[in-house]
Amino acid sequence: MTTVEAAEGVTRRRLDWRRLLNRHGWTIGTFVLLFLLVLYWRESTAAAWGTFDLQSLVIDSLPLAFAGMAQAVVIISGGIDLSVGSMMALVNVLSAKFMVSELAGDVGTTATPVSFERAIVVAFLLVAFAALAGALTGLIITVTRIADIIVTLAMLFVWGGVALIVLETPGGGAPQDFLQLGTGYTLTPWLPTGLVVLAVVVLCVWTPIRWSKPGLSIYAIGSSKNAAFLSGISVSKTRIGAYALGGALAGLGGLALTATSGIGDPLSGASAGYTLNSVAAVVLGGVSLLGGVGGMIGPIAAAFILTLVKTLLILKGVDQNWAQVIQGTLIVVVVMIGGLTIRQRGKRS
Repeated sequence: MTTVEAAEGVTRRRLDWRRLLNRHGWTIGTFVLLFLLVLYWRESTAAAWGTFDLQSLVIDSLPLAFAGMAQAVVIISGGIDLSVGSMMALVNVLSAKFMVSELAGDVGTTATPVSFERAIVVAFLLVAFAALAGALTGLIITVTRIADIIVTLAMLFVWGGVALIVLETPGGGAPQDFLQLGTGYTLTPWLPTGLVVLAVVVLCVWTPIRWSKPGLSIYAIGSSKNAAFLSGISVSKTRIGAYALGGALAGLGGLALTATSGIGDPLSGASAGYTLNSVAAVVLGGVSLLGGVGGMIGPIAAAFILTLVKTLLILKGVDQNWAQVIQGTLIVVVVMIGGLTIRQRGKRS
């Protein structure tokens, strides 16, 4: 190898590092922020920080992590889904209702959880239902050409209303083995099962799609619908597919609500603000609101950050109402920063 070739190789490596930081610097920064918050949380805890604290963080963050993933897919494709929270609530109440068998008694009815195998079948069916519901939303958007925000806002009320029809008040349940998927641990208490479930979904669901034609098409239409169309990509089918995948991930979020709470609540999606928080997690996780940029890892880390910030405020003695105000302010600031970043990139280009 000549000196010139060696110099060119060094230059390429430098350019690769620069490109890596340019593309994933925000995501790396998100993980650094999460790490620093965990360290601060550990130092701020009066009692010994241990596995219980870690498991509690995962339990609280798991539904929001799936909500962020669902929102990320749609936003990457150039849209937005305001019905994520209500779809999670609908799947939550459906799973809590069908994962128990009601037995009539003399006084009333008692709910007995079904077997774990049947609960898994119910879970798969509900994820498929959520995917079809998401595809329906995408189909309405592509056929009517009405703005995504209007259609998904309407679907928010539709799915929220259906959730109230299914279960008017909190109730239902799930088998203990199913609850362990959200509240248990794998091999060691330092490895909550919720983290394993997230890793399996990312590696077995998102990663194959991301690097296949459907995933590349999602990024293409998010970057430029016209350019994607001229490249031979079916924009309509891809958008419907993105909403279907987002619906499936929202369905997993609803199942996570069931697995972490043990009951179904028709207002769970609205009371926790999963729709708004999912947008905040997406922006904080490095997904561009203009579409075509981002992934799943960043929004997952951002979901943990948003949950941890509220936890830290409460531990510091901040009133829960004020903690919610501060968290909401943080969400607004994050979205504003994302918007300013988009504007700056637009000026550069």
